[in-house]
Amino acid sequence: MKKYHVAKGDSVKVITGNFKGSEAVIKAVLPAKDRVVLEISGEDVSSRLGKRTLKKTKANPNGGLVERSVSVHVSNVALTEAAKKAKAEAKAARVAKTNGDK
Repeated sequence: MKKYHVAKGDSVKVITGNFKGSEAVIKAVLPAKDRVVLEISGEDVSSRLGKRTLKKTKANPNGGLVERSVSVHVSNVALTEAAKKAKAEAKAARVAKTNGDK
């Protein structure tokens, strides 16, 4: 199993690529492709959604473009300062709990 510096639910900042500078929350991690699915918050969310073309199917008889959340490579995101602090505090609490049990 691959291990990443980010996890589902973390608040991240996109450091490179089309969405550079955007702050987002990770909705899912895709380890097979080394990508993370982002839920980008902000003032222009509609322009931040990615578009994907779909073939005609019984469920979608017209096909066409569909808006969806964007995915970026895991190396293109970094934890925000608030997320770093939260992770450090959680780790300290876990360590204190395990040391207190002995």
